Amino acid sequence: MISALIGFAAVLVLAFMRMPLGIALGLVGVVGFTYEASFRAALSSASRLVIDSSQSYGLSVVPLFILMGLMVERGGMAKELYRAAFVFLGHRRGGLAMSTICACGMFSAICGSSLATAATMSKVSMPEMRRYKYSDALASASIAAGGTLGILIPPSVILVIYGLITNASVGKLFIAGILPGLVGVLFYLAAVVFVVRRNPEAGPAGEKSTWRERLRALFEVWTTLGLFVFVIGGIYVGAFTPTEAAGMGAAGAIAIAAWRRVLSWQVLLEVTRETTLTTAKLFMVVFGAMIFSNFVNRAGLPDALINIVNSFDVSPLGVIFVILVIYLILGCVFESLSMILLTVPIFAPLVEGLGMDIIWFGILVVVATEISLITPPIGLNVFVLKGVLKDVSVKTIFKGVTPFWIADIVRLVLLALVPSIALLLPSLMK
Repeated sequence: MISALIGFAAVLVLAFMRMPLGIALGLVGVVGFTYEASFRAALSSASRLVIDSSQSYGLSVVPLFILMGLMVERGGMAKELYRAAFVFLGHRRGGLAMSTICACGMFSAICGSSLATAATMSKVSMPEMRRYKYSDALASASIAAGGTLGILIPPSVILVIYGLITNASVGKLFIAGILPGLVGVLFYLAAVVFVVRRNPEAGPAGEKSTWRERLRALFEVWTTLGLFVFVIGGIYVGAFTPTEAAGMGAAGAIAIAAWRRVLSWQVLLEVTRETTLTTAKLFMVVFGAMIFSNFVNRAGLPDALINIVNSFDVSPLGVIFVILVIYLILGCVFESLSMILLTVPIFAPLVEGLGMDIIWFGILVVVATEISLITPPIGLNVFVLKGVLKDVSVKTIFKGVTPFWIADIVRLVLLALVPSIALLLPSLMK
């Protein structure tokens, strides 16, 4: 156990020294395994793990969903999704901020990336909110908070990585993320209502749309919504596996882009190149995390943690809340992927050892890491927005997102106390 804790501390030190996280995890994992067994055993274990994982059929889901998300982003679908939300909500006080959150939720359902969702929606919704004289704090906060839904609402690359590390069903993780994602949208809408009731000038109402305009807006987004229903619905009813769904989703996104006449050889080349680079970076950190996980298990840290928990007679739910507090603290200094890769190899075996559902725990982990995307001082979504909105200060954005991350903490507690919110749909899967 002591060697595992030293290894964890070594990874943190190397990460703070700006060493790439995948290399840090793999290096510490090999050195630690050498200490526990031998150098030959460590190299054999690491090489076998990398070769077997890279040849895994299930791992191909990652580049396919990344390709699908990038193609959707290039297809200009974000503007249509925002328009569809606006015609239904824009006439309410704070309605444009609500429209932004709903559009982020729909866009994340086919994008799978929080940072891409926030960056894309800022270009679409921020000019409209400024035209109606929304406060910069509310406008930027609604984009930053709505963007966090990208790592929860399926298809989510973070959920895929969690499933690879824990050997949990990626299909069940996807379906389990639907209801918590919808709850997140509702809680964010409540946060907007709270802000505009305290300060009505922060979110003036827009004009009311006719039903003809609403039906036209819905017709414009039928391809986007249809792609989501086809991919996730196919997984839910058992028509195909997540990997097959990823392939069909990528092909569907390319077909939609071609039908909209936004596809060219140049666009296809750029998207393929970006998909390859992103996948290579993700695989490096995933393989490093797996090597580190092997070392942690060899050192006996999960079993030692279970024994410690049993000796203190702490309830399993109490352990979950302690783990969530740790995630909230780590979220102040680590971004979401780093948090998952560092902690899941340690906490997941503990949770399973205490008899708790690993799918439910995965959703809790993702919601906890969502909060890290909008909390200071790291808050990656905030800094992505700052890069796009040059005239809005980081202080303004962080001030605006406060009601939203408070709503996220309430949602996190609710999901911990009521696991059926996450587990209902997976239990009904075929």
